[in-house]
Amino acid sequence: MLNPEHRLITFETSPLPPGPWLVFAPHADDETYGMAGSLIKASEEGIQAHLVVMTDGALGGSAEDLVDVRDREVQEAARILGIASVDSWQEPDRGLALSAELVNRIAHKIGEVDAASVFFPGPLEPHPDHRNTALLVWAAVQKCSSESISVNAYSYEIGVQNPVNLFIDITAQRSHKERAMAVYASQNDENNYEELVLSLNKGRTFTLPAAVSHAEGFYLYSKEELAASLKEVTHNIIELYF
Repeated sequence: MLNPEHRLITFETSPLPPGPWLVFAPHADDETYGMAGSLIKASEEGIQAHLVVMTDGALGGSAEDLVDVRDREVQEAARILGIASVDSWQEPDRGLALSAELVNRIAHKIGEVDAASVFFPGPLEPHPDHRNTALLVWAAVQKCSSESISVNAYSYEIGVQNPVNLFIDITAQRSHKERAMAVYASQNDENNYEELVLSLNKGRTFTLPAAVSHAEGFYLYSKEELAASLKEVTHNIIELYF
């Protein structure tokens, strides 16, 4: 017998994770496409959120001053989303790799902002920087755990569906999210990202009440899962389908 649907996906929305939040975005825009609605909702509820942009985004367009353009865009998006602080670490675009130096830097940042909830891209994202960000943050959360620093770890969806076990209703925040996405003109000229993202958010309401028009999906990892590798955990989630 195969597992029933409720073992694979939730049929209800959830309250926001506890704050402060610390969001790791591979590139300037991923935080907005991925979880702008939830960030807006967090700001409305008085939850402080911080953002780290991992790379310089230099390969995401053709403008000569693209790095500066994308930095200006993320600052404006952060203002709209109510994000308290933005760090741009300027690692080379498509050059992220697992390293002790970056793991330590991420772990230090988690402690610096006293994060209760940490967010990173889902493990099934196609872009290698997205997946490497996930691996780096995963290792940093494990390092924090070894030092008796406990945080909640969540992955979020950016461009495609990933494993999810938690939905945030962003029906009331949708138009506000659209305004934040429009800031990223340098990226929206490359593809119809705004339409694609809203389609993903709409599709995530398949198992939710009809009153929920759009939702953002997350996966909250258990302490037992965080003790294993992200690869192993992802394989275990997929195995539930079979």
